Amino acid sequence: MSGIELTTSQQTILQELINSYRESDSAVKGERIAAEIDRSAGTIRNQMQSLKALQLVEGVPGPKGGYKPTAKAYDALQIQEMDRSADVSLYHNGELVEEANVTEINLTSVHHPEKCRAEIYLQGSMSDFEPGDTITAGPTPSAGLQIIGTIDGKDETNNVLVLVIDDMRAPVEEDE
Repeated sequence: MSGIELTTSQQTILQELINSYRESDSAVKGERIAAEIDRSAGTIRNQMQSLKALQLVEGVPGPKGGYKPTAKAYDALQIQEMDRSADVSLYHNGELVEEANVTEINLTSVHHPEKCRAEIYLQGSMSDFEPGDTITAGPTPSAGLQIIGTIDGKDETNNVLVLVIDDMRAPVEEDE
């Protein structure tokens, strides 16, 4: 753990900056972050000054400028910065989400079959996901696990979808 105490707003902004930066691999404009997390561009600019002071973001000047996360930002949010992570597919209401990748799946209550839940950690924007939507995550690289469920809630600060699990299958091949 990095030891940096961030507000919920700073965590949300930093998480969205990392998501957008991974998607585009270039500096991210404050307006884009503001639109994704439903905040004003002024709020983003103000928070970015604090995040710069903490050395979590760097500003990139010029017309193609914006903000980039530093290695310290990944550490502060406990995100592994990988050059090549395994692709774990995510389907939203039956459609493949090209710009998202599942980074972690936690089964939170498998001991109670009627209340079986999973936390799906994402790399990518969460703005299009709503409670009641159907999600299919997987298959995972090693076990071939696929989880199908309904969104019960979402934690945009940590990029987590909370699912009520409808079905789990293993092993599942990638082309299914």
